[in-house]
Amino acid sequence: MQERMGNPALVLPAAMQALNALGKVPAEAGLSPKLLELVNLRASQINGCSVCIDGHPRIAKKLGETDERLFAVSAWRDTPYFSDAERAALALTEAVTRTSDRADPVTDEVWDEATRHYDGRSLAALVIAIANINVWNRLNIATRQIAGAWKP
Repeated sequence: MQERMGNPALVLPAAMQALNALGKVPAEAGLSPKLLELVNLRASQINGCSVCIDGHPRIAKKLGETDERLFAVSAWRDTPYFSDAERAALALTEAVTRTSDRADPVTDEVWDEATRHYDGRSLAALVIAIANINVWNRLNIATRQIAGAWKP
C-alpha cells in the first residue's frame, strides 16, 4: 500500500497547530497521559488506524505503561489489568468512536459510569481526547498513511 498524499495536517500547518493544541487540552485538564494513550490505542484499534496502532503503544511505553496492559486493551472487559475508572474511559471511548453502531451510541449507562469516575472538567477533557484521536484516525486512514513512518 502506498500513501495517497501527505497527512493533511502536515499539508496545512494551521490544521496541525489546531490539532496539536486540542491534543494538549486533556492532559492540561489533569487526565493521566497513560490513560490518554490507552484511549488513543483503543479508538485506533476500532478504527483500524495502523499508524496510531503502531505509534501510541510506543508513547505509552515511554510513559511506563506495561506490555500486559497494552496487549489487553482490545479485550479490556475480560482482563484484570484496568481500574474501574480506566474501564469507564475505555467504554466511553468505544461508544463515542462507534457512533453508527446503534441508535443511542453513548447510552446513559456508559455515560453515568464515566461520571462516577470523572468530574465535569475531566469528563469534558476525556470526550475531547476521544474526538481528537478519531480525527487523527480518519486523516490517516483517508490518506493511507503508512504504519512505522511516524516514530514518536
